[in-house]
Amino acid sequence: MIACRKMFTDTLLQLARQDKDIIAVTTDARGSVTLGDFAAQLPRQFVECGIAEQDAVGIAAGLAHSGKKVFCCGPACFYVARALEQVKVDLAYSQNPVTILGVSGGVAYGALGATHHSLHDIAALACFPGMNICLPSDWRVTKKLVEMLVDFPQPCYVRVGRAAVPDVYPDDHFDFQIGKAIHVMDGDDLAIVATGETVYHAWQAALLLREKGVSARVLDMSWLKPFDSEAVRKAARETGRVVTVEEHSRHGGLGALVCEALSEQPVPVRIIGIPDENVVHGSSLEIFHHYGLDAEGVAKAALDFINNKS
Repeated sequence: MIACRKMFTDTLLQLARQDKDIIAVTTDARGSVTLGDFAAQLPRQFVECGIAEQDAVGIAAGLAHSGKKVFCCGPACFYVARALEQVKVDLAYSQNPVTILGVSGGVAYGALGATHHSLHDIAALACFPGMNICLPSDWRVTKKLVEMLVDFPQPCYVRVGRAAVPDVYPDDHFDFQIGKAIHVMDGDDLAIVATGETVYHAWQAALLLREKGVSARVLDMSWLKPFDSEAVRKAARETGRVVTVEEHSRHGGLGALVCEALSEQPVPVRIIGIPDENVVHGSSLEIFHHYGLDAEGVAKAALDFINNKS
């Protein structure tokens, strides 16, 4: 298992050694983001802003406007709250191609509580014209993503967690394209659509369901904007019901995007996410279990959904 944040910065360092235009910007977070090696080896391509996320976004925008390939890295909760206006105006509105790497996203900060969780980021950023959003599901997806983003012509928000995550893909032979879902598993009885670190749990839930005679399709929606509506519609047509799984508020996230995609093709949808409350304290896995985001919780919700569907 490898942490997505570590694979992101390792890949970025490897590419930056060959391209002096690649710049990493951070906000007293080189440890959290794992940028220590980058700062030590490429100090002229590294900008430390201190605890000043709003300034960091503005500096990153200026560097990008000058032709640099900029990655602005720090805790997700601060870049999608404290610096939200700068992300909106300096990046999305001005179309400066900066990648925001938001680490420790979702509930990764665990016991630090609601002030440090980022469970509103998809909802907030999805409505900014010109902003792209990606939540990679494992280190292999993350590596491919960084290689894509070096020359990506638009701003992008990438949310990753903190801890090492299990592999979803056994090798690099999977099709990862901008704005496209990845087909993880076939199934005909229902579709489970997940994003980020919940993809692994959705896949494991599908394996549990298979033992009970239920055939579940699993889609990895790493890209939430642009969003692969056609893959969702196809899965809905062919399975008849959809379960969504996300480390985000139930309001305005993946579930909302799926329901929007299916608004002219009504299919029953069950959204598994964080309810409208301040999250309980605990580790990420404890929080996942509490809210039914782990494999057992997703499998149980899927079975209930199938059995209660008239």
